[in-house]
Amino acid sequence: MPIHVLVTGGAGYLGSILVPALLAEGHRVTVLDTFRFQQTSLLECCANPAFAVVRGDCRDEQTLRRVLRDVDYIFPLAAIVGAPACQEDQIGATSLNLEAIRLLLSLRSRQQRIIFPCTNSGYGIGERDKFCTEETPLRPISLYGRTKVEAETAILSAGDSISLRLATVFGVSPRMRIDLLVNDFVYRAIIDRTVVVFEGHFKRNYIHIRDVARAFLHALCNFDHMREQPYNVGLSDANLSKLELCAKIREAVPGFIYLEAPLGEDPDKRDYIVSNEKIEATGYRPQYSLEMGIAELQKAFQILRARQYANA
Repeated sequence: MPIHVLVTGGAGYLGSILVPALLAEGHRVTVLDTFRFQQTSLLECCANPAFAVVRGDCRDEQTLRRVLRDVDYIFPLAAIVGAPACQEDQIGATSLNLEAIRLLLSLRSRQQRIIFPCTNSGYGIGERDKFCTEETPLRPISLYGRTKVEAETAILSAGDSISLRLATVFGVSPRMRIDLLVNDFVYRAIIDRTVVVFEGHFKRNYIHIRDVARAFLHALCNFDHMREQPYNVGLSDANLSKLELCAKIREAVPGFIYLEAPLGEDPDKRDYIVSNEKIEATGYRPQYSLEMGIAELQKAFQILRARQYANA
């Protein structure tokens, strides 16, 4: 019998890569999504008889009860993602990122397993030159970080679950987002040729969107070994400051000018370096480097010119 996976928010930036990958592995997939951005990113999946789609909100109990029937795994991707977007809609962020997870936990059966996308922004501001591991205390600064960390705590406490603490995601997806840091900086390098950087020494980790999808598939295949644990998911050779990231982009986009502003603050004040050794010890390895992602984005931004591909 094929595995049946429910993906909430499955037409989003990650889901639009992950859902086709699940179908390609022979799994049944049901997507629950509001399609609030009028995205058409899953149209190609509609020809697959193993694909089902429901237009609805994961915060609605009746809808959630209906889509939970006979599923084996739940990937709760539905969320307002990123510090600026959450600050702009604080009520929506709390209800979708946290309260919808609590509703899901109250309705799912004990046999239904959960693989959850958290964020390593929960580490907040790390200690200088000290890697954040899964044992590092979580000190989220933003509303986004707080809601995701609280949701992770609830999910792991409920059992039969895995949490993937994602680094800053980059790369091209059929439901594109330009507001993510790498995507945004490459877009500005291509279109504006310049960017002003706030708090450029702040460091973070990065991961390609396709490697995030691969991490979900890896957790699915290795669930019994990985269960009830959090795992950092990022590129171990890409703990970079924003200025170091700009330098990488300029290697690919000659003429790109970046300036650090002496005044101003980044709304997402994360500053840390991350160890990904725990998930690597399970056999997972990213396949897409930061340089590969920048090259991919350069091509994408010959096609995309509109700021509609953003969450904030």
